[in-house]
Amino acid sequence: MSLRDLRRHVGQLAIVGFDGHSIHPDVRALAREFDLGGVIFFARNIEAPDQVADMSREAQELASEIPLWVSVDQEGGRVARLKRPFTEWPPMITLGRAGAPGDRLAERFARALAVELRAVGISLDYTPVLDVLTNLQNPVIGDRALAEHAEDVARLGSVIIRTLQGSGIAACGKHFPGHGDTSTDSHFELPLIDHPRERFDQVELVPFKAAIAAGVASIMTAHILIPALDEEHPATLSPALVDGLLKKQLGYEGLVLSDDLEMKAISGRYGHEDATVRAIEAGCDAVLMCAPNPAEQVAALEAIIHAVEEGRLPLKRAEDALVRHRRVKARFLAPPRPKPATGAALRAVLGRDEHLAVAAEMARFA
Repeated sequence: MSLRDLRRHVGQLAIVGFDGHSIHPDVRALAREFDLGGVIFFARNIEAPDQVADMSREAQELASEIPLWVSVDQEGGRVARLKRPFTEWPPMITLGRAGAPGDRLAERFARALAVELRAVGISLDYTPVLDVLTNLQNPVIGDRALAEHAEDVARLGSVIIRTLQGSGIAACGKHFPGHGDTSTDSHFELPLIDHPRERFDQVELVPFKAAIAAGVASIMTAHILIPALDEEHPATLSPALVDGLLKKQLGYEGLVLSDDLEMKAISGRYGHEDATVRAIEAGCDAVLMCAPNPAEQVAALEAIIHAVEEGRLPLKRAEDALVRHRRVKARFLAPPRPKPATGAALRAVLGRDEHLAVAAEMARFA
């Protein structure tokens, strides 16, 4: 790949947020210049189901030769961007508390979730949470976790991954290498986990190994510091953790995504441009730029190009990231992909009785 080709495709290394209820003109300009990897929808972008479907169509119209991810955080519980008339799902901890019926319930949940996401043109959902809830006072994970034991999280997470992906929605296991035992929120400060490597092998890494075996499309890194694995760098910016542990030791060949680089655990220490370069250098294949700040988004992409030109970031690392994008997108976004539904057909899919019945059954274990 030449530097000219890198400039053309460097936007593939970013999934961006924006303001408004339609694709913002700044995002259109960004896509014309950099060939974006995808967009992410937040509650601020959601007005009505038909409007979400229209945004998804608009996003795909931005693509040149490579389709865009249309992505969302739709876990259930307190992390759910799509509200009624979409089905509103209970927290995921309910699946772990369901006992033996939990596996079948997880499958029914994931299938219903996929149907509703596909109906509005969403192709990537940042779920399941694979963090093991070993600290019940964890302020950021809590009931977002599937269970309190690694084997249960691994099993239920694998069911959700296989079911979502079998229904055409790319899944994302998060937050590698495990955010379940933190006592601070990485949205505001950098959490530290002081466990030895052996503990991670026995607990935190177990669900991620299962997710890799299940063929998970993407894995999201955590903004946490783990001295036993890297004394200096948060996981998202750590070559030892992303390239060394996740890709080389665990053999992960899918897409590695950073969590939002605007979170204070990262942006407060490194700044957006430097953090972007460090994340790609560490082995992330794309970064989430969730804040609707087009100037910062452009500057971060330019920083990647400058880092390659200056020899700080090997061109081969950028090439590998782009190859991974193409491979995973070919798996989930290759034509013919069904177009979003509209009107009565869309309303018939969302919040239908069988989906509400699954949500009600899950809620019994809340």
